[in-house]
Amino acid sequence: MKKRIAIFASGSGSNAQKIMEYFKKHTDAEVAIVLTNNPEAYVLQRADNFEIPTHIFEKHEFYQTNEVLDLLKNLNIDIIVLAGFLWLVPDTILANYPKRIINIHPALLPKYGGKGMYGDRVHKEVLANGDEESGISIHYVNQDFDTGEIIYQARFKIEKNDDLEIIKFKGQQLEHQYFPKIIEQVLKKIKS
Repeated sequence: MKKRIAIFASGSGSNAQKIMEYFKKHTDAEVAIVLTNNPEAYVLQRADNFEIPTHIFEKHEFYQTNEVLDLLKNLNIDIIVLAGFLWLVPDTILANYPKRIINIHPALLPKYGGKGMYGDRVHKEVLANGDEESGISIHYVNQDFDTGEIIYQARFKIEKNDDLEIIKFKGQQLEHQYFPKIIEQVLKKIKS
């Protein structure tokens, strides 16, 4: 049986797309569903393009009920991947998926992590501080923003003329290159 992946995303979903592409013809794993808290998220269109079911949920459903958890269990989800998902994962889901929820962050954690630190906000801080390098961090999810155990990091050099768009581009290149492969490695550790 193929291992089953659930992707949570809040926005455009470029990482989600790379994951869907990577696992489309995979022999051991598949993306079973894409979930979002944003009914306008472009990730819904990307999932539709791959004929992957989607589920839109509201804050109440996520935090006050077990509807999302029950859906994940009914679909026999093995791993949850956060790909640009901006809410903390509730304790009920964390407890049911220990070391089976992973996130990607556009900086070298522990630098530039925490509440409100995502996307361009991270890259602007990196620029403002004159850092000579940045990168990505793939980590397990816990009850706080960006503090879970780091699984993998990749770095890139920041040249003196690099602006926000260049830094963002360099980071996204690494995200797209490594995130699907690291998901695959984590899946191999999960017992069916």
